[in-house]
Amino acid sequence: MEQAIDNFAAELAADTAQLREAGRLRILREIVPASNAAAEWNGKIFRNFSSNDYMGIAGDVELRREFYAQYPDAGTPELAQSSASSRLLTGNTPAYARLEQTLSELYHHRSALVFNSGYHANIGILPALATSRDLILSDKLNHASIIDGLRLGDAEFKRYRHLDFEQLEKMLAEKRAAYRRVFLVTESVFSMDGDAADLAALVELKRKYDAVLVVDEAHSVGVRGPSGTGLAAEQGVADAVDVLIGTFGKAFGSTGAFAIMAPEVREYLINHMRPLIFTTGLPPVVLNWSNFVLKKCTAMEERRAHLRAMGTRLRELFREHGMATCGDSQIVPLLVGGDLETCAMAERFLEHGILVFAIRPPTVPRGTSRLRFSLSAALSDDDIETVGALL
Repeated sequence: MEQAIDNFAAELAADTAQLREAGRLRILREIVPASNAAAEWNGKIFRNFSSNDYMGIAGDVELRREFYAQYPDAGTPELAQSSASSRLLTGNTPAYARLEQTLSELYHHRSALVFNSGYHANIGILPALATSRDLILSDKLNHASIIDGLRLGDAEFKRYRHLDFEQLEKMLAEKRAAYRRVFLVTESVFSMDGDAADLAALVELKRKYDAVLVVDEAHSVGVRGPSGTGLAAEQGVADAVDVLIGTFGKAFGSTGAFAIMAPEVREYLINHMRPLIFTTGLPPVVLNWSNFVLKKCTAMEERRAHLRAMGTRLRELFREHGMATCGDSQIVPLLVGGDLETCAMAERFLEHGILVFAIRPPTVPRGTSRLRFSLSAALSDDDIETVGALL
């Protein structure tokens, strides 16, 4: 028995060695977040270009103080650090209802449902809604959590080329009649390229082929659209998206996720979505913080404008230096190509106090390794120019 375990460990070590040699080894770094888009790592302070704190909320100390000042009694149940139960038992604390009511008001009084994370949402919603009689058509660059949700469910699924709606329509025309229901699944702003989907075009296809449209707005809620309600709202089609998914863990600087939908869909998910049914609910302190920052973020138009301007400027700098980039969001990739070359470029930025890391396969396709500059409204124009000076 011990020999078998030793052999297994040796095989794993050999695989890890190959990753290290190829420049693809992942490690856990102990990084201390600080205010104003700073981070401490290995005793050094960096400007943080690797966080998803897009609106600068997670590092906003004054906001945190204002939140806790609402609760002079630290022993209040509203600051409890565990719900100690699933939502269907005793974990559905009053903070859930308040947060879901705020979300409902933001999205024209549609129904809202809160989850523990965006990953939970994406591995649970589609497997609950789609059956073996259904087909799911998914953008090829959708997030790993969406892909895992497709694999967990009973529905057949196929992937169309990234943002290739002509191919998508061909697939719909050929296959729609053979299935009870077809689901179209996309991100709105894509996490690695920072580019955006034409959601209005997807709504047209949804209506033409009687499909269900599911949109993951993880990288656009808080950042895009009126009051930060996302890209679908910016494009004027939020009400036509059947399931609109957002996260609290990025622009809102909290934990958890949500989906906006019809009340019938909400009730169905409560009864069929396994990651919702069989997990401990979020702590009241987290739910209350999410509700607090959600309301604050609706008025942060100045931060949103600053974030957009920095993204535009950073892409300009890359192109001025003949470097490839793409997208039009706060996610600004610097496309390098080779894994080792990308790691070397990351080291150069780190040496000059810029915290940015190499993104390599399998997160991105082979030959497209990159530095992913993830901007925060807490960064300054000078920070962007500093990056440009290092190119």
